[in-house]
Amino acid sequence: MGMRISVVIPAYNAGRYIGRALDSVLAQTRPADEIIVVDDGSTDNTAEVVAPYGEAVRFIQQENAGASVARNTGITAATCEWIAFLDADDEWLADKLHLQAEHLQRHPDLAWTTGNYVRCYCGAGYREHDLQGDKLANVERMLGGGESFDSYFSAHRSFAGGWTGTMVIRREAMREAGLFRPGQLRINDMDMWFQIAYRRPKIGFLTRPLAIYHTGVPASIVKTHRDPAVICDFIDRHLALSAEHGVLDAFEPCAAKMVGWWIHCCIVERRGREVRTLLKRYGHLYGGYYRVTMLVKSFFPRTGFWYDDLKCRLRGGPTPTNEPFICSG
Repeated sequence: MGMRISVVIPAYNAGRYIGRALDSVLAQTRPADEIIVVDDGSTDNTAEVVAPYGEAVRFIQQENAGASVARNTGITAATCEWIAFLDADDEWLADKLHLQAEHLQRHPDLAWTTGNYVRCYCGAGYREHDLQGDKLANVERMLGGGESFDSYFSAHRSFAGGWTGTMVIRREAMREAGLFRPGQLRINDMDMWFQIAYRRPKIGFLTRPLAIYHTGVPASIVKTHRDPAVICDFIDRHLALSAEHGVLDAFEPCAAKMVGWWIHCCIVERRGREVRTLLKRYGHLYGGYYRVTMLVKSFFPRTGFWYDDLKCRLRGGPTPTNEPFICSG
């Protein structure tokens, strides 16, 4: 018997979007072997929207416990060896499972795989591939005609760490990593990816887009949990964990990338004090030029944006986008 794939979809007050997600799974050219929706204590019409799908969807209800626990419930309930994830407000492209199933069959040594995707900016009216242009060319050079990275850490540093909706993972690998961390209010998915990477660093990657990530959805985790203490706890914990696993040098550039993303978001949102706190705490991850530049931007964000725009124009590149909706993760 060939590989079997369960789809796990956590849902909290997702009645407005979950039909779109389920329709995209049911439209796959390679059907899922099992679809599990875990309703994490919704108070809206999520259950009513899912009900008409009947036996095509296994519907599990639980008291509200957060996305990590909902995903763990789905993983535990799944009957298949492989788990694919999709959030209730996102969707898959039609060949997603077909491409990844064939990919994993070509590479039986892999315990997980991911790939490129499309970002749809809610309210902004446009879409773009997550990996494109120079970033995509760099990833293709790193892959060297292959379909995997020897290290998830190098993939992450190169903006090829994937996203929850493009992950297909052997269930055993997630159990080894301890499943998703309950109480992790944000980046609970990336917490899992690093936990897997400490044990099984090699990861498959397809450069063709596999799914659509709808950013800026109201009441999403990204919109709800904005406290920088969440990312500080994450970074501090994984600096310690990576040292325990002997891969601190590989993880530190990933930490710098993540903190840098958060610093950018804080500058865009005029949260200068938080920028200075992050620089004080994690400045050792960066060179002097970056620290000074971000410090100036924390006090004078408009001047910083003007400077970035001028650099891009002089280099002939696109004008940088400084709107908060680009911040995700």
